[in-house]
Amino acid sequence: MAVEASGSDLVQVVALLAAGVIAVPIFKRIGLGSILGYLAAGVVIGPFGLKIFAESEAILHVAELGVVMFLFIIGLEMQPSRLWSLRRQIFGLGALQVGLCALLLTGVGLLGGFPIAQSFVAGAGFVLTSTAIVMQILEERGDMSSPSGQRMVSILLFEDLMIVPLLALVAFLAPGGTETTLSERFAEIGIGIGAIVGLVIAGRYLLNPFFRILADARAREVMTAAALLVVLGSALVMQLSGLSMAMGAFLAGVLLSESTFRHQLEADVEPFRGILLGLFFLAVGMSLDLTVVAANWQLIAVYVVAYMIMKALGIYLVARFLRASHKDALERAVVMAQGGEFAFVLYSAAAAVGIIDSQANAMLTAIIIISMVLTPLAMLGLRAITPRDTLSLDGVDVADSLSGSVLIIGFGRFGQIASQPLLLRGIDVSIIDNDVEMIQAAADFGFKVYYGDGTRLDILHAAGAGRARAVLICVDKPDVAVRITELTKAEFPLVTVLARAFDRGTALQLIHAGVDYQLRETFESALVFGGSTLEALGVDPEEVAEVIEDVRVRDAQRLDLQLAGDIRDGRNFMKGNIATPVPAPVTTPRRPGQALNEETAGVLAKKPASEQPAS
Repeated sequence: MAVEASGSDLVQVVALLAAGVIAVPIFKRIGLGSILGYLAAGVVIGPFGLKIFAESEAILHVAELGVVMFLFIIGLEMQPSRLWSLRRQIFGLGALQVGLCALLLTGVGLLGGFPIAQSFVAGAGFVLTSTAIVMQILEERGDMSSPSGQRMVSILLFEDLMIVPLLALVAFLAPGGTETTLSERFAEIGIGIGAIVGLVIAGRYLLNPFFRILADARAREVMTAAALLVVLGSALVMQLSGLSMAMGAFLAGVLLSESTFRHQLEADVEPFRGILLGLFFLAVGMSLDLTVVAANWQLIAVYVVAYMIMKALGIYLVARFLRASHKDALERAVVMAQGGEFAFVLYSAAAAVGIIDSQANAMLTAIIIISMVLTPLAMLGLRAITPRDTLSLDGVDVADSLSGSVLIIGFGRFGQIASQPLLLRGIDVSIIDNDVEMIQAAADFGFKVYYGDGTRLDILHAAGAGRARAVLICVDKPDVAVRITELTKAEFPLVTVLARAFDRGTALQLIHAGVDYQLRETFESALVFGGSTLEALGVDPEEVAEVIEDVRVRDAQRLDLQLAGDIRDGRNFMKGNIATPVPAPVTTPRRPGQALNEETAGVLAKKPASEQPAS
């Protein structure tokens, strides 16, 4: 029997892993995102799909640890000073949004004919946005540290705090027989405050010495266990005191954000966070009771739409009231329009004290889950209907009939430095770029930069590429540099083209495209850096120069082999830190795309310059 049970458990574990591994790549490939993939996979393998799992609640309870660890990692990125700077957004913006949305959503229930207590509980639960979904969206888009992302994080933190007074209100609204005295309520509040204060004190005075002792033991597995202990222990303390587990983990992360062990802790927790967060979304999908949805689909559909629209309206109004732009307000409204995982806790507490029955609990839970499922789709819809930002060219001149001896395309850090020798020599230089903000900033430093996209042939003509003695391609995107090179050499074959290469692969593409000279953007700076290191170690400067020259020649030989073969050729010309024979460099004639002269390349004074490698 034990073997059979073990085999059944293994089947479920394999099913969980397989569902995520299959669904998520498919959904990401078609542009629906990983969250919707996990949710759909959960529905398929859950009690109302293939029935591989019968008790989704147990899995959801375990999977909530993924949200806990996610909040811990977010806390590690939030230093106390940074968190303090967000206090107005947390308690100002957060309170305003929660208050208005709670009022609007309660009104939806009252309009539906439900009693005020049930309407308030249903609406208040929907107010609590899904921390897991919003954080995942912000992380995938790289907006976690942006101003709009920080505002959403602040609101989520306030909503996490609101679970405590909402649970107290549930007890207050409970029918007769479940009354709680005023002293008991004050005691619960005191316990919550005491837990927060205790956790802050422990984090401030105990955690760093604790991890220092463990680090001295030099046992990596113990450090990992200690990281999990801190996360889960903080979550448990908060849960026992009536607060949310996620809030405890977040607070622990904040307290450790300035610790010397911060990066180690993040690395230890990250693998668990990713797996458990995926498990959480799978469990949410499993929890969707399709029989309840089928029996009440019209009512559920109406309330899903009504709740999401009213919540989005409340979020939009608050954002606009606080002078957010229309685009930011609309985006925040769509991202945060769903209900969240803490609603499950609130609805369960309301069902336990008799405010709602089990049928209403199942319907409200289905409404929350469906809103979570619809969020990625709503984001896609918003992206489709929202017009793309149009560039304001106020104060910016478009490239037209330029006649400089040298045309520079791209005026970032590389182009700015490359322009200096030319301008100091008195050469007439024309500059184009397609970054309006950069063009405006460059004007403050005395540069006239014209707006123009170098990948368009008409812009190249207008910028004077055909009349220039040389075209310098200084853009930072590899594919764009290659495209501009191909256009320029095809349309203006007699013009000398010099290009910045992002890496070795780009350098090879540029040479094949016919560039006259290319430079890998980090090569020369890295050689100078390495040479300075040798001098700092006491090596004679003349010997340093010889060594650097040797590196240049070897790199050129390696690039020659790669031009004739592929990127893997010529590895023997690199000196690794494992003892292997390294061939001596040989002299080769200059090829297209290599150094323009011997002095620039610094290679073998009396022979044709070998290729100037780039990095």
